[in-house]
Formats: sequence, structure tokens, C-alpha cells
Amino acid sequence: MKAMKRSTLATLINATLFSAVAGTSFSTLAEEAQAKSNQLEVIQITARKRVENAQEVPVSVSALQGDNLDAYSSAGMDIRFMNAKIPSLSVESSFGRTFPRFYVRGLGNTDFDLNASQPVSLVVDEVVQENPILKGFPVFDIARIEVLRGPQGTLFGRNTPAGLVKFDSVKPSQEFDGYAAVSYGSNSSIDFEGAAGTGLTDKISTRVSVLVQDKPDYIDVKAPGFEKEDSLGGYNEMAARVQFLYEGDDFTGLLNYHVRDLDGRPIAFRANLIEKGSNNINPLYDNDVVYQDAASRATQQVDTQGLSLKLEWDLKEHTITSISGWESAEIYSRADVDGGYGGWADADKVPVAQGPGVIFFQAETADAIPEHDQYTQELRLSSNFSGDFNYQVGLFLFEEDLTIESFNFDTSKFDESTGNYGLQTGYVVQDQETSAWALFGSFDYTVSDQLDVTLGLRYSDDEKDFMAKRTSDNLQLGANPSDSHVSWDLSATYKLTDDVNLFGRLANGFRAPSVQGRILFGNEVTVAESETVNSIEFGVKSDVLDGQGRVNATVFYFQMDDQQLTAVGGGANFNRLINADTTTGYGFEVDSEWVLTDELNATFNVSYNKTEIDDPTLAVEGCAQCTVLDPQNEQGRYLLDGNSLPHAPEWISNATLRYTKELEGGEFFVYTDLSYRSEIDFFLYESIEFKGEALFEAGVRAGYAWNSGDNDYEVSAFVRNLFDEQVVIGGVDFNNNTGMLNEERFVGAEFKVKFF
Repeated sequence: MKAMKRSTLATLINATLFSAVAGTSFSTLAEEAQAKSNQLEVIQITARKRVENAQEVPVSVSALQGDNLDAYSSAGMDIRFMNAKIPSLSVESSFGRTFPRFYVRGLGNTDFDLNASQPVSLVVDEVVQENPILKGFPVFDIARIEVLRGPQGTLFGRNTPAGLVKFDSVKPSQEFDGYAAVSYGSNSSIDFEGAAGTGLTDKISTRVSVLVQDKPDYIDVKAPGFEKEDSLGGYNEMAARVQFLYEGDDFTGLLNYHVRDLDGRPIAFRANLIEKGSNNINPLYDNDVVYQDAASRATQQVDTQGLSLKLEWDLKEHTITSISGWESAEIYSRADVDGGYGGWADADKVPVAQGPGVIFFQAETADAIPEHDQYTQELRLSSNFSGDFNYQVGLFLFEEDLTIESFNFDTSKFDESTGNYGLQTGYVVQDQETSAWALFGSFDYTVSDQLDVTLGLRYSDDEKDFMAKRTSDNLQLGANPSDSHVSWDLSATYKLTDDVNLFGRLANGFRAPSVQGRILFGNEVTVAESETVNSIEFGVKSDVLDGQGRVNATVFYFQMDDQQLTAVGGGANFNRLINADTTTGYGFEVDSEWVLTDELNATFNVSYNKTEIDDPTLAVEGCAQCTVLDPQNEQGRYLLDGNSLPHAPEWISNATLRYTKELEGGEFFVYTDLSYRSEIDFFLYESIEFKGEALFEAGVRAGYAWNSGDNDYEVSAFVRNLFDEQVVIGGVDFNNNTGMLNEERFVGAEFKVKFF
């Protein structure tokens, strides 16, 4: 409510200043300002590394902020809450609250190894988060999330041929402000987050942000002989961010330190969750039931921290920007991957009691990152000219040192060192060093009052040094891939009217070679060569109904050459990297916002993505117990030609509706949201069992907000997954038809205070 009052006051002040120049009466402009007070706000984004009106940027971009962001991230949700909340974006994970995998326009990577490379980059506070564990940092005290679709490599980080997800934290300021929110919900979940910021001197300000989430275990184990209530599903998560901002006359410096500590459980694997011959859920299962024999040892521990320093010098006609970053991650994750109990007891394959269904062999594995360091440096020169031509050029450096440990356990054998069953039988160490550097530039020219054009260029050089060692037989395998590439984009914006902009964009993207060598179950280190993509898109961005509506639409087509794909499973818990000759994709995206009445606002978004692999000879192994629909080659592998990409839904749509009603002393509000994504294939091959059903989820948040003194207060109740939709969201194919379920219905209440 305070924000609304300040916005109106600012409008009236601007109107007063304008009237002095234009000769228009104050009363007339005041009436106009009052009449338009319920217009949609201008969305400011930094998609091109400068603050711009989203409606004027020749990029297909969506932003999450304000009420949408608060509602979606409630219920203690991790970063996966973004799944299907933005056109052409899906997010999933086979680890749980860590290791999210992003897909934009159907392009992503299903690889579960801890050095996996992804074509969708995540940038948090202007620092690229390359390792998949870094990408799981909790979302709190965030000003805005931007999703940029299509290749973004000319300006951002490395490996962005599919798109970019960008997080911007709330920055320190001289004004004292902050908030605190606590919620309680299903399964005794407790969540707290808060932040406070103020000026320390007339030039130095600070902001401290914290998050604490706790959820006890609630999933019961019902395997014979291993029965235990409340064995899985819980977590305790703590994270913090501390920032210091110095603002001088022509120099600013921002120091950002952030840390995360997670002690929880991995995602719950359920053996033969999917009924053979269909993709129906086995009636034995519910969200709070598993049949594992190793659940007692399942754990997931994550520690990450990072430090960044942004320095900026204003030289009147130019700005020099330096961004230095360090990120570090450690993880240990152990899980019952087969998801069941029993199997073959010894080398003679004498069967023992097993279930649910057939368990070919026991699979309890663990993965760890004991050491990881990432260093990045960006140096950028930007022009501040008032004329028709502007530019920014820069240098980017990237270094990463990574050690991965992989373990295999035999659950039928007793480990005297630990005093329980689960003897370590396999151990692999992987060491990877990555060095990359790039030169980039973006050049903008105003051709006329209606037409602006932009050219972007980037030269990238990337090199990896990889070595894997297996202790059981002293096998050592290595690889040293490297490559360089020139990426580019050419875009234009044409101002059709004051409220309608047309744009077009041609872009080329690049992802450096990738390596996989998790040789617990295989004797091969695989290398995927560089992939490149050429993309074309056209769109319109329009404000309609006198500022009370906004409709943005984009159509696109891309062709990716040598796409890096991951052949997971296929008879062993082993990853192989392969390249597809060509992958094509096309579709459209629509973002819209509407002010329906003074009390009712709505959004509606939809996207269509069609992807297809074009490679007549590309083939992979299939699953152990499922029904594969693809034809086979002479070696018995399944041909992928014509298949869509895994985890690439053709349709994604979402809608929100917010109703507010002024009451004496406060405001009542109801916020509802709906999201839908169509069916997906979990793997490169098509099968009956591993085709995920369409997922429809709804949420509601209702409450009352009021102001007292200098503070704003809010009390609300909310529910996520309102209809308790239960869908298989991922699978493990090497042993049985193991699967994972989406989050069940969550009901909670929250109290929040904002202080100024």
C-alpha cells in the first residue's frame, strides 16, 4: 500500500514538472494520473547488461517479480518452483533440492554427473554458476528473475546456446528497510526468511539476508524387514547473503558474500513405480511411501559459498566495470537408486526376496564433490554517449578445479567399519580442470526514431583436462578436449507506434566440449564435441488498452548442429555422451498481463515447442523392463531419428489472477495461479512406461495486509498443488521402472512484516 501511494505521488510530481513546460494545468494532469494509477508497471530488466524497459529489448524475455515470485516460491520450495511458470522453461532434478536441470525451448541436459554441462546458463548477481550444484542456491530476497530465451552467448558467461536464467538480489541502499516472514505448513515444515538494509555512512550501505527452512522426514519405508516411519523427505536448509555497497561521486563498489548449508535427504526413488505396459502409477505407492532397503543411509549434504566484487567507474562518456567472482561447492549424496529391496544376493545370482516387482540387482550409490573452486573475472567498457551509436566491449576469464568421487555399495554385505549393511564395492575419482576466456562486444546504432539495430560478437576459447581413476583395478582414463568459436547475434527493434514495438533477432550460440568418465560401471570416458546453434526469431511487444494490457509474442526456429546428448542408464548406471548430427526446433511464446478492474489483475502465458532429432544412425541402449517404441539397428540399439528431446514438453502455459479489496484499515487479497506442461519423454528413446503424463498444478494464496506505524503487515494462508495432482516426473531405467513423484499438496500459513 505504501508503494502504491509513493507511485501515485511520483506520478503527480512528474505531472507538475511537465505542466510547467507544456503549459498544461496541474488539475488536468492530476486527473489523468489518477485515472491511470491502475496501469501496468514498467518492467525494468538487465537482459543486455544495462537497465532497460523490457518492452524495448529485442530479446524474448520474461520476468518474475513481486506477487508472482512470492506466491510461486512459498511452501519452502526450492528453485524447481520455476518449472512451467514461464513460457518455454522447465526445471527438474533427480537429486531433489540440489542439481536443478533447466530446459529452454526444449534444449537442456539430463546428465546426472556432477561435472555435467548445461546449455542453459544460470547467472546470479552477475556471476555465472557453472557447476550444477551451484545452480541450486535457494531463492530469497530476490528483486527479479529474468529468463532470456535463445542463444545469449555474446554477452553472458559461457555455454548459453539455449538461453539464460538470471537472478538479481535486492541491493543495499541508504534507506533503512527490510522484512521478516515465517510460515508453517504440511508435515511440520517451518520456513523463515528475512532481510535488513541501511546506510552505515553517507557513502556505505549494507544488506543482510537470511533463510532457514526445516522439514522433518515424513516418508515411510514399508520394505519387509526395513519398516520405519518418517525415514525420508526431510531437510534442514540455511543460507545467507551479506552485501556492502560503496557509492562515491564517480565510483561504486559492491561486495557480495553468500553461503548455503543443506542437510537433508535425496529425492525418493521408488522401484517399479510405473506399471509395466503403461505409464500408470503403481497403486502400492503414495507420496509418503517407499519400499527401499537402504533408506536409513540416504543422505544429502551440500555446502556452498561464494564471494563477488563489482567495481564500477563512471568516466562521463564511458563506464568501466569489473566483476570478480569465486564460488565453491561441496556435496555428498547417497541414495538407494534401485528404489526397492532385495535382488541378487551374490555372484551366483541366487535370488532373494525382492520387490516391489523385479529387482535385477541392488544399486546403492553415492557421489561427492570434496573439492571445487570456480574463479571468474569480467572486465567491461561501456559507452555513455547521448548520440546514435553506443557500445560495450569486454574480456571474460573462467577457471574451475573440480574433484568428484563416486561410490557403489553392496546392500547385502555387512560393513564392519560402519556397523551396518552396505559394503563399499566400487570407488572412482575424477579430476577436471577447465580454463576458458572470451572477448565480446555489443554495438548499438539508432538508424532513425523508429529503428534501432544491435550487433553482438564473442570469441570463446575453452579447454578441459580430465582424468578418471578406478581403484578396484587401477584403471586410469583421461581426455583433453578444447575448442574455440565465434558467436554472434544481429537484432533490430522497430517502433511501430508509441505502444507497439516489433523485433527480430538472428543469433549463433556455442557450447564447449564436455567430458564424462563416471567409470563405476563402464570402461570408457566419453567426449561430446562442441555444439553450435543458429536461431531466428521475430516478435511483437505491445502495451494495449491505454496501458492496462500488455501482450508480447515471439515465433522462433533453431537448428543445432552436433548437439551434446546424454545416454543415461541403458542396462547400467552409466552415462555416455553422444552428438546428434542435427536437432531442429520451432514454436512460439506469448506473455500477457491485464488490469481487468481496479481490483482484479491477471496474467496469461503460453508456449509451444516442437523439437526433433535428425540423425538416421544415432542409437542408444534401452531400459531393463520397459517397452521401447523405437526401431532397433543391427546391434540391438534403439534409433533416435525423429524423436523429440527428453524433458521437452510441447506445451507450457500458466495463468494468474489477483483480487484485492480495500477494507477499513487494510487490504484483503486472493492470489491464484495455474500451470500446465504437456507430456514428456524422460529419455532419448521413446517408451510407454517412461513417458511422463501432463502435469497440471494450481495454487491459492489469500490474506490480509495492513499498515501500522512505519511497518506493513501481512497474514496469509496458502496451498500449493491444490488438487494434489500426483505425476511421475522422472525415471531411472537401468534396473527396473524406478520413478520419482512431484511434490504433494502443501498447505500453510505465513506472517510477514515489512519495515521502513
